[in-house]
Amino acid sequence: MKHLVVGLGNPGPEYAGTRHNAGFEVLDHLARTFEVRFTPARYADHAEFRHKGRTFILLKPQTFMNLSGKAVRYWMDQEDVPLERVLVVSDDLALPFGKVRLRSSGGAGGHNGLTHIIEVLGSEAFPRLRFGIGSVFPRGRQSDFVLGRWTPEESAALPDRVEVAAKAVVQVGLLGVAQAMNHFNNR
Repeated sequence: MKHLVVGLGNPGPEYAGTRHNAGFEVLDHLARTFEVRFTPARYADHAEFRHKGRTFILLKPQTFMNLSGKAVRYWMDQEDVPLERVLVVSDDLALPFGKVRLRSSGGAGGHNGLTHIIEVLGSEAFPRLRFGIGSVFPRGRQSDFVLGRWTPEESAALPDRVEVAAKAVVQVGLLGVAQAMNHFNNR
C-alpha cells in the first residue's frame, strides 16, 4: 500500500531553517531515520522507503508554497495514490510551537499552500498534519514571522518536536488517521 507524504515548504537556501518550512523539516527527519535521500524529480524532491509492508513516498514540492497543489496532483496521478492516502504536513500559526495536530480533512486555515492543494484537488478531504509554529509576532508582521528563522530556544527543541511529528506520519500510514489522531493530538 502506498502513502504520499507531502511536506510543505519553499525551495532554496534562503528559506532553509524558516518556520514556513516545517513540513520539509519533518520529511528530512523521516529520510534520515529510514536512510533514504531526496532526489530532484518533476515538481518536487522525492524519496521513498518501505516500512512494515507500506511504501511511503516523500515529497518536498519545489513549486514554492503557493503552488504546492501542482506537485501533489502530479504525484498522486504518477503513483496512483488515492486522496485518502495523501498526508500533507504543514506549519500552523494557530498552534503553539511544536504541537502536532492530525486531521482527516478540513479547510486551509489561511495557509496558502493548503489553499492551493484544495483548489487543485477540488477537495478538502485529505489528511493533514499541522506542526505548530506559534504566533508570537507584532501585529502586521505575520509574513516576517512565518518566513523568519527559528529562535535559539525553538531550534534547541525542534529536533524532539520534529521527531514526534515524524512518528505521527508513520503511524498514519500504519494505523490510519483516526487511530493516529487518538495518540498524537494530545502531544
